[in-house]
Amino acid sequence: MSDFDSAPTEMLEMTMASGEITEEYFNHLRKINDVFYDQIKISDQKAAYIFTFMLAFLISSSEGRGVFNWTRYTQGPWLPVAISAILAVVSILSILAAILVVLPRRVNKSTSLFWGTWPQHRDVFEQAAQRSDVGYLFREYLENADVLSLIARQKYKFVSYAFRGLVFTVFAYVALLAAS
Repeated sequence: MSDFDSAPTEMLEMTMASGEITEEYFNHLRKINDVFYDQIKISDQKAAYIFTFMLAFLISSSEGRGVFNWTRYTQGPWLPVAISAILAVVSILSILAAILVVLPRRVNKSTSLFWGTWPQHRDVFEQAAQRSDVGYLFREYLENADVLSLIARQKYKFVSYAFRGLVFTVFAYVALLAAS
């Protein structure tokens, strides 16, 4: 349940300079924030699954570990050597992309809904609360949706790279088994 689910209806219907903020728009904007936040959490979960799978594969598979053994490249036939190199590269790239998903993001814009910049937003929030400025709340949710959207897009870009790396790893692994 959101913090504003119990907000009085009359407060949600106060007017701004650009028009009236109806309860439906406010609810929809809150829902957008919730969905974007959930999508960010899901991207982190997907990256964790990919990272875990890749690490387990590289640790548990002798072929997976073998692609990082230099003697494989100096003493083997060219086809398994080439496939081994591809497997090593895509495995590393997939793991790196998964790590890049979960790295903290720095965005130039922030709202009162981000704990890291709360000290800068606290006074403005208090002033808006004293004026019962629902427009302030609407703008904060709107700007927060912009920030969450940017973060989600950045994360999902790396999730897609990690997933593609995982797929190519599987293909390269099967090709290596077939070529050996």
